[in-house]
Amino acid sequence: MSKEKIILAYSGGLDTSVILKWLANKGFDVIAYVANVGQNEDFEAIEKKAFATGASKVYIEDLRKELVTDYVIPAMKANTIYEGTYMLGTSIARPIIAKRQIEIAKREGTVYVAHGATGKGNDQVRFEFGYYMHMPEVKIISPWKDPEWLSQFEGRSDMLAYAEKYGIPVKASVKKPYSEDENLIHISHEAGILEDPANRCPSDVFSLTLSPQDAPDKETLLSIEFVDGTPVKVTNEGDGTVVTDPLGMVLYLNKMGHDNAIGRVDMVENRYIGIKSRGVYETPGCEILWKAHHNLEGITMDKEVMHLRDSLMPKYAELIYNGYWHAPEFDMLTAAFEQSQKHVTGTAKIALYKGNVINAGITSPCSLYNEALGSMDKAGGYHPVDCKGFININAIRLMASASRN
Repeated sequence: MSKEKIILAYSGGLDTSVILKWLANKGFDVIAYVANVGQNEDFEAIEKKAFATGASKVYIEDLRKELVTDYVIPAMKANTIYEGTYMLGTSIARPIIAKRQIEIAKREGTVYVAHGATGKGNDQVRFEFGYYMHMPEVKIISPWKDPEWLSQFEGRSDMLAYAEKYGIPVKASVKKPYSEDENLIHISHEAGILEDPANRCPSDVFSLTLSPQDAPDKETLLSIEFVDGTPVKVTNEGDGTVVTDPLGMVLYLNKMGHDNAIGRVDMVENRYIGIKSRGVYETPGCEILWKAHHNLEGITMDKEVMHLRDSLMPKYAELIYNGYWHAPEFDMLTAAFEQSQKHVTGTAKIALYKGNVINAGITSPCSLYNEALGSMDKAGGYHPVDCKGFININAIRLMASASRN
């Protein structure tokens, strides 16, 4: 009798390695799926470990370019930031991981998938919503919410004992006293020594950015060109480097952001399930991209379009954070934001200096900015006397309210 296939989202770490063996011992034909979203990993070693642990097949999927074109750029067009601070580096990457996992399940002819996200975090929600949106009939095994698993594994020591029993190779390195998740957008640091928000984050936690104290005492000047809100070219004005590939642009901006200490965030955020959590993030390249894009919007976007888009952005950010990428309301907002970008075309220059992204000039063939009209030194076709009636009409309700009070 053939075994039921199950597609496991596999990282090669202790948790998913133990889960792989545990699922195999339960009678599943385990297919390991490794998503390359830009994390710094040895994928050949991960593949080898998966086979050694009991996987019948291993998929290594390079999702980086699609992550940039179909996820990072749409989020940028909305200037998406969660709770005023977090640029959603983990949240943006989860939907594409779940989507490809379901594509593999369909290819393998199974409805069973599994993941190793904890029962306290956001990722369990993001993965499982993604599964359901791409395969309504999916069967999900989530060990950290499974009573059988929880009765067997209370913590790391139980998993280490299980790994030793079944000969699962475990890294000999000393585990960092906090948890990390990395992709091409950012790296997150949380839990462990970071759980007390009263304590400042130790400097050795940061890995994708230099400290502002160590960054060069010299500006890096970049020009970023956009067409309808989409970045199409990055030019380093200092050394002449030009990058036009979507993935290449993000990777290059990550390097520039690293060198100039861009993108550090330390916050306490509200998880979807209601728990407050401290997160330390480094988002070097995308902070540069977001700010350059926003600067260009200043001269190209209609006022009411911009204000409406900005009023809807917090909801959009919440939808991404909570795992609703491709929910009906999300797709509706995405279409509206795409329309808002129709004339966001031009060049934004920015200067990077010791943690700062500084506006260094914006130009656009679609600019709405009229220097003569905005000048304090000449009329430029504007008639100040018109404001008398404008003010009087708009003050009617204010006077009525004041009279009542």
